[in-house]
Amino acid sequence: MKTLIDIEKWSRKEHYLFFSQFEEPFFGVTVNIDCTSAYKTAKESGNSFFLYYLFRALKTANEIENFRYRIIDKQVYIFDSINASPTINRPNGTFGFAYLEYSQGESDFYAKAIKEIKRVQQSNDLMPAVSGENVIHFSAIPWIDFTALSHARSFSYPDSSPKISFGKVTEQRGVKTMPVSIHGHHGLIDGYHVGLFVDRFQELMKN
Repeated sequence: MKTLIDIEKWSRKEHYLFFSQFEEPFFGVTVNIDCTSAYKTAKESGNSFFLYYLFRALKTANEIENFRYRIIDKQVYIFDSINASPTINRPNGTFGFAYLEYSQGESDFYAKAIKEIKRVQQSNDLMPAVSGENVIHFSAIPWIDFTALSHARSFSYPDSSPKISFGKVTEQRGVKTMPVSIHGHHGLIDGYHVGLFVDRFQELMKN
């Protein structure tokens, strides 16, 4: 479900009108997340670390209103909930896009995610079986401890979905960290909201 935003009464009206005129309205930052506790918990429970942090990132995004805004036909909507469209690596070195519905229950999310991951790994398709504006584009690059990241973009396509990427886990003095890149449409999201995301995601990764 989505609700149309009344632009005239919206506090972000001027920001939206200004940045929507840009050829590249997306901005991004890269931060390091302490994943020492999260990595240990996931491994001890026998769960996928990828799904462990993906669930927490999706949960965080759903909690922050601005991450649920989308631009559709030049109008702004807010979705009740948003899902994940992550890249899934295949044994042959390629990848496919998956579609994972958000669920507040972690075990339910895992069960559905494992089935979807198997489907993608056994196919040659690139696009997800189900798609839509109410997704976050996630990607994992576990081979690279990156400090910055850019995305391939079609500027003729009116994209407004945030893009979140995760990098290689490294360890120094017993502390494991992982780079996380967060890109968002500046008409919908500011640095303040990215800061909220980072703080909340870090909190969930430590608890």
